Amino acid sequence: MKVKNIGIKVTKPADKCKDDNCPFHGKLRCRGRIFTGTIVSVKMQKSAIVEWEYRQFLKKYERYEKRGSRVKVHNPACINASEGDVVKIMECRPLSKTKNFVIVEILGKEKGFKERMEAEEEAKFRKEVKKDEEQTDAQEEVAV
Repeated sequence: MKVKNIGIKVTKPADKCKDDNCPFHGKLRCRGRIFTGTIVSVKMQKSAIVEWEYRQFLKKYERYEKRGSRVKVHNPACINASEGDVVKIMECRPLSKTKNFVIVEILGKEKGFKERMEAEEEAKFRKEVKKDEEQTDAQEEVAV
């Protein structure tokens, strides 16, 4: 299969795929917005969740706050990006109810991604343990 030119300068994938929703080997046309973000999850088939942070200025406090965006994207078989990869995504026609973007290039790995995800999981676990302790304390007070 011949690799198509998608209109921007990106490294073309070495692998081939038979996915109709691939911008390089299928019929999918890319247009519109381009973002760069980190893949947070690849638990869905042919899909991924990409996340990136940006800074929003608050006029009242004359300071910036960090905000984040999460987008579901199509992950073609020829690109096959994994968790922790920094990717370039491009807008396309709606592929499903929530999926309007496709991965066009892998830029590399994010430093400290595994540690960040482990810390988030540990924080969730601590929150659950604390909630369980509060429930048992409340039950003991009712019993007394």
